Order: sequence, then C-alpha cells, then structure tokens
Amino acid sequence: GKRTLTHAHQLDILPSMSEGTFTIRTRKFMTNRLLQRKQMVVDVLHPGRPNVSKSDLRDKLAQMYRSTSDVIICFGFRTAFGGGKSSGFALIYDNPDVVKKYEPKYRQVRQGLQEKPKTARKQRKERKNRQKKFRGTKKAKVGTGKK
Repeated sequence: GKRTLTHAHQLDILPSMSEGTFTIRTRKFMTNRLLQRKQMVVDVLHPGRPNVSKSDLRDKLAQMYRSTSDVIICFGFRTAFGGGKSSGFALIYDNPDVVKKYEPKYRQVRQGLQEKPKTARKQRKERKNRQKKFRGTKKAKVGTGKK
C-alpha cells in the first residue's frame, strides 16, 4: 500500500523538474593565437535531463562568445556519476577556413564538414599489410601502386 503511494508521488515530481534547461560555465579559457582559436573547458549543469546534445551546446556557446555555431567544435564530454553535470572541451575558431585547416578530419566528419572515406575493411587491411614491407615515404606509394 504505502510503497505504491510514494512511487506515484515521485512520478508527479519528475515532470515538474526543470525540463530541458541547462547552464554552461567555461573554465581555463585561453586564446590560442597560433591556431587562431579560443579554447576552453566547458561545464554543463543539466539537472533532470540525461545530457545535452553537442549541437545545443554549440548554439549556446555561439551566443555567449558572439560567434556562429559552424566554427565551434565541442568534444570529449563526460557525464558525472549520478548525472546532472557534464564537462568537456570546446574550441571556437576565428573563421570556417581555419576549422578546415587545423581541425582533425574525424572531428570535421562529426561536424558534417567532410565525408568519411568509404573503403572496404578488407581493402584497408590488405593495404596495411602491404605497407608493412616498406619504410618511410615508400609506404604512401604502396596503396596507389597495386589495386
């Protein structure tokens, strides 16, 4: 009897908790002139929600730092044990060309700036094993030579 009552009471509380609200704080802010970007650690407080999508974070950071979301890269987010708080890293580049130049290819793929190369697993493995027989700059020539 009593157990079901408390359960029903909990269900009432859950939806009324702040749905979809989150707060962003940035730490260790640094302007990296060499790579033409600003970089920072991002702490996200999101009580009552599992986590926050990186696209939402990019939009919010764009407002905070007066920039556009296409030059912002967010990555490495980990949710704290028990939830409600995540922290990760963000980079804000000066312009889209710089993103293309300095950002690793895999992060550009995640952002939708580049297509992932579609090569068969078997082909990749065969190429790798052919490359083993060479050293230095000759390795690059292996893949193009024999196909």
